[in-house]
Amino acid sequence: MSLINTAVKPFKANAFHNGKFIEVTEASLKGKWSVVIFMPAAFTFNCPTEVEDAANSYAEFQKANTEVYIVTTDTQFSHKVWHETSPAVGKAKFPLVGDPTHQLTRAFDVHIDEEGLALRGTFIINPEGVIKTLEIHSNEIARDVSETLRKLKAAQFTAANPGQVCPAKWKEGEKTLKPSLDLVGKI
Repeated sequence: MSLINTAVKPFKANAFHNGKFIEVTEASLKGKWSVVIFMPAAFTFNCPTEVEDAANSYAEFQKANTEVYIVTTDTQFSHKVWHETSPAVGKAKFPLVGDPTHQLTRAFDVHIDEEGLALRGTFIINPEGVIKTLEIHSNEIARDVSETLRKLKAAQFTAANPGQVCPAKWKEGEKTLKPSLDLVGKI
């Protein structure tokens, strides 16, 4: 069963955020848009590049009233040291969420049982706590956060404009479509 248009399941996790340990729950994801980015583990090779990519675009996420959460199967203590020792991860101003019990990786269906790690999964969640987009792929392929931002803005646009859809490669400010019988076979 797909997780699209389902509510995020209840959870409780600890995170390292702006020099402090905080608790993150499903309630943390409500009231604004959220992007939850799963990575296999701290101190790996591709993961810091993805954290840095998200950090470099964090102002744009904030402008879109969106919080970013990076989740790995490590503890919040590992994330503190990762943040302090990696120049790339040190740029992160968003929560680095620990999931050592694998509660989140299992709930979001990105858990690799044989390894105890997560697949690379990206989830865009609306302010009501409902998953609107997801992307999951193999760990050797790092993501490009610009595509996540594009999907976020498309999800926000369609939420604010019911009955309209965003065509392929749509970017903010571009023309959308209003599905109707007269469009069938004309596009």
